[in-house]
Amino acid sequence: MSGWEAIRAEVLSRIRRRDWPPGALIPNEEALAQEFGVARATVNRALSELARAGVLERRRKAGTRVTALPVRKATLDIPVIRAEVEARSQRHAHRLLARARQPLPPALAARLGAPAGADYLFLQTLHLADGRPHVLETRWLNPAVLPDPAPDFATLSINEWLVAHVGFATGDIAFSAEPASVEDAAALGCAAGAALFITERTTFTDVAPITFVRLAHAPGYRLQTLL
Repeated sequence: MSGWEAIRAEVLSRIRRRDWPPGALIPNEEALAQEFGVARATVNRALSELARAGVLERRRKAGTRVTALPVRKATLDIPVIRAEVEARSQRHAHRLLARARQPLPPALAARLGAPAGADYLFLQTLHLADGRPHVLETRWLNPAVLPDPAPDFATLSINEWLVAHVGFATGDIAFSAEPASVEDAAALGCAAGAALFITERTTFTDVAPITFVRLAHAPGYRLQTLL
């Protein structure tokens, strides 16, 4: 078993089977790391995520227990669009439509808490599923989070690169239904005015903004997550 997501899934499975009932003290990180054959940091990430979801209670020197009266929290992970497409047994591809350094628009500067006119990287990417438009990703990225030299994002999408390389501390997300603009319609191959599922998300490190992204999903998109 490898990866913190796999560890999280196995721990959750044991809790649901009542191998570890409510209130039970679970094995410590070192024991779990040895059992699963992974680094202790990997176990820590998995248990921390379950604690954040209200499934576990973690106390220093007292160990980790299954929450006696779990508080149900709706959680959303930032998805890798490629993985989302492939989970539907479809082939993913992406096209980088635009990349330019531009002044951040005032409305987005206010939303990100950035100086008006700050120099940001503008990226627009079209994600495809089995060769058909799936998501139009329009993003403003703080260039301070990029290495030097920066990736070209033509082979690895900015969405996937950020999820893998830049951790966020806080953020916000909004969902809406909007009529397709002329630009949306041209990219997604739908009629202007067609109803689209829109996701807008901002993320921040402890000290600075990371990105604002708008995802315009092709007609028929369905969001599914876990409770």
